[in-house]
Amino acid sequence: MLSIPHMIVVFIVVLVVFGPQKLPELARGLGKLMAEFRKASTDFKSAFEEEMREMERQTLQAERKKAAEAAVASAAAAETSAASATEASSGGALR
Repeated sequence: MLSIPHMIVVFIVVLVVFGPQKLPELARGLGKLMAEFRKASTDFKSAFEEEMREMERQTLQAERKKAAEAAVASAAAAETSAASATEASSGGALR
C-alpha cells in the first residue's frame, strides 16, 4: 500500500500531467472502475464458494452412499452366516 508521502507525490504528478480541470473526471472514472472491480471480485468469490459447497455436498453424498452399501453388504453377510449356522446346527441334529 502507498504511504501518505507517496500518495501526495502521485497526486502532484497527476495534477501536473492532467491539470485541475481533468482531475474530477479522472476521479469519477477511477471510482467507477473500483466499483466494477469490487463487484466482479464479489461475484467471483460467491461463485467460488458455491462451487466449493457443491463439491462438499457431492463428497458427502458419495460417502453416505458408500456407508449405505457397506451396511447392506454387512447385513447380507450377517444373514448368510446366520443361515449357514442354522443349517449346520439343524443338519447336525438330523444325522
